[in-house]
Amino acid sequence: MAGKTAGLLELGDEVTWHATHLGIAQRLSTRITVFDRPSHFQDVMLRGAFRGFTHDHYFEASGHETTMRDVFDFQAPLGILGRIAERAFLTSYMRRFLETRNRELKSVAESDAWTEYLPSSR
Repeated sequence: MAGKTAGLLELGDEVTWHATHLGIAQRLSTRITVFDRPSHFQDVMLRGAFRGFTHDHYFEASGHETTMRDVFDFQAPLGILGRIAERAFLTSYMRRFLETRNRELKSVAESDAWTEYLPSSR
């Protein structure tokens, strides 16, 4: 992992992490390119397995609840073979991945664990 590794992300921050997708270990890097706290931020791939991706995160408060919506736009590498892979399995794989990750984020956000990521109020 490299770039920002602690605290909350801000405009211009870069994050690099290791992940395994479809059995392939990858090193991925993104930059926060839009930051409109608390309603929206966007990260864009700098380096990684995709030809490109842009990931928008939208948040809407309503009473004591917050709705999060992801808009994930990606292009697979390898030209026509990548487009075939997108249609055949990659789009559904990425949808399931984001849904699983969002359930995990929801669980952390609704627990006391998230407070460790907040700046100190001292």
